[in-house]
Amino acid sequence: MKLVPALDLQNLDQQSLLEVDRACVDHGFFTLVGHGLNDLIDQVDEQARRFFSAPRSLKTSVLRPEDSHLGYFDRELTKHRRDQKEVFDYHGMPLDDPSIEGLGNFNFWPDSHSDDLKAASLQEFQSTLVEYYEANSKLALKVLELLCGVMNGDAQKILPLFDTHHASLARLNHYPSYDPLPEAEWNDKNTLGDMALHQHTDPTSITLLYQDGSGGLQTESDQHGWIDVPPEPYSFVVNVGDLLQAFSNDRYKAANHRVLHVAPGVSRYSYPFFHFPRPGSTIESVVRDEAPVYRAFDVFELLGARMEDNYSYQESVDTQLSNFKIR
Repeated sequence: MKLVPALDLQNLDQQSLLEVDRACVDHGFFTLVGHGLNDLIDQVDEQARRFFSAPRSLKTSVLRPEDSHLGYFDRELTKHRRDQKEVFDYHGMPLDDPSIEGLGNFNFWPDSHSDDLKAASLQEFQSTLVEYYEANSKLALKVLELLCGVMNGDAQKILPLFDTHHASLARLNHYPSYDPLPEAEWNDKNTLGDMALHQHTDPTSITLLYQDGSGGLQTESDQHGWIDVPPEPYSFVVNVGDLLQAFSNDRYKAANHRVLHVAPGVSRYSYPFFHFPRPGSTIESVVRDEAPVYRAFDVFELLGARMEDNYSYQESVDTQLSNFKIR
């Protein structure tokens, strides 16, 4: 049996669902095929590679400001250490949609009329990414419903939280073998760490991730320690986030994961979709006939604090799901 099992949406069976259940209990990762998004993955991959290869002036034209969590960024922190990567964070909602409240009013899309955008052949950048966001929104909801069934959860207590005003975010990741932050901008608050991405859990329900063939993604298994999450063509990696751990009443383990450095001269690309409920959602166990492990809490109690930890240096320890346990 594979440590990271695969779930084929075109060929679902009880055995594969049980294998996924075991993986979610042990380390929180599985893969997803049969989703019908292969062509769209190719389009996003092409746009992402063009964007990160574009002149720095284009990327920094949408540099994330202090009052937003969207746009280009090359100095993200995980556990107070800077990751060796550059990212572009976005959502697929209209800018006046209430689901993006608290993310700032920054228009994070590069100017479609700019000469730089045309020179980099990125005229379809926004439309492609919005289409990908919408497809991932539908896919994440389908996966969440399946997991509810396996863990004896009441899906009707979860699914309405992810209606059309869900606050999910998406990202393009580029992990180069060099430091993407110019040396002139280094300081003692953004010292580069020893990982491409340092170990952490996602404050999501689930995260859907397409990763290229470079490898390097690992998750921490209770039984086997750090294990590889190998790339497979046109498969999504799915990992359990903190919110699903709370929904599952600690049955499922929010995946503690990391990304190792790539080899010299190699670049790694990945495209995660972070599945979040609508603002104001109450997070609590939905497992039938069990006493709750966590107190009910507002999603932003966890999400807001975690975003601050990631985007700017904080002296305090990162906010964790364990902060909400019933003592």
